[in-house]
Amino acid sequence: MGDRADPTAGAAEGRADPAVGLLGRSQTRLRRCARRLEGTPVGVLWSRMLEVEFVDRSVALAAKLFVSFFPLLVIAAALARDAVRETIVAAMMDRLGVSGGALDLVKQAFATPEATRAATGVLGVLLTVAFAVSFTTALQRAYLRAWRRPSGGGLRNKGRGALWVGGILVYFMVLAFARNLIDGDIGAVGVWVAGVVVGTLLWWWTAWLMLRGEVRWRPLLPTAVFTAAGISLYAVSADVWMPLTVTDNVRQFGAFGVALSFVTFFTGMAFVVVIGAVLGPVLAEADDPLGRWLRHGAAGPLMPTAAPPLPGPRRPMRLSDAFGDDSSGANAQPVPPI
Repeated sequence: MGDRADPTAGAAEGRADPAVGLLGRSQTRLRRCARRLEGTPVGVLWSRMLEVEFVDRSVALAAKLFVSFFPLLVIAAALARDAVRETIVAAMMDRLGVSGGALDLVKQAFATPEATRAATGVLGVLLTVAFAVSFTTALQRAYLRAWRRPSGGGLRNKGRGALWVGGILVYFMVLAFARNLIDGDIGAVGVWVAGVVVGTLLWWWTAWLMLRGEVRWRPLLPTAVFTAAGISLYAVSADVWMPLTVTDNVRQFGAFGVALSFVTFFTGMAFVVVIGAVLGPVLAEADDPLGRWLRHGAAGPLMPTAAPPLPGPRRPMRLSDAFGDDSSGANAQPVPPI
């Protein structure tokens, strides 16, 4: 009697097995799918994004963008003509979905040129430019890490940063001027298309400048196209969710809610910039037709005079790691069909 198995225990175990088995089988299938993607551009992109710590880097970029470029834009608008200044304010507020009381708060920052010059002075302008250049330093780190380039540059990097700040201000002025000339829905589409085209040229030049001219122009084209189109589409999507975000934040936090909304918007934009920076080397280093076209017959995407790239991590993060696959890439066994 004592040696006989308890039938109720087996029944209980049988009732528990299907759920546990289903979960295990689902995890196994997801792991197999992830491991199949690891050799594709999607898997390589994910690994390189984790390598550059894209979340932390995007948040840091957004914070520096807020504390540097918003004051710089205020000063640039103050130095511009009245019509251009009003166009800049209207374009930015429309894009960010700011209206009502929040719009009144923001307009106070874009005061008349006399009030702005009296409030800032020469020292304030210099500090604002210095903060803007510090943002370019963080932006350059993102590009250098994405391409595994060694650090360095010294004072030349500061000069590149100041040059980029001037270029981005010209870009804002051009878009504001185009918006002032073209009205209506067709005009809005034309401005959006022009923004993508000019933005592609801007980010193409940005990638080349931030990488100190050490990467050929053609391998940088995917970064430029993705960044310009991604930021434009992201800005269009902000027309839907930003008005609600700004309204809710202003209701809860007052003037601080406007700043919180800007940081939210800039964080999403920074994610696009960082992903675009990583996308360039992923596509340019791939052994496929697109990668060979981007290299244009060269052995690699770097200029002949550039230093060799830094080594990657010994054990890159992979998609399958998210599903409990702790085996190394070198020792991983072939995955059987699902």
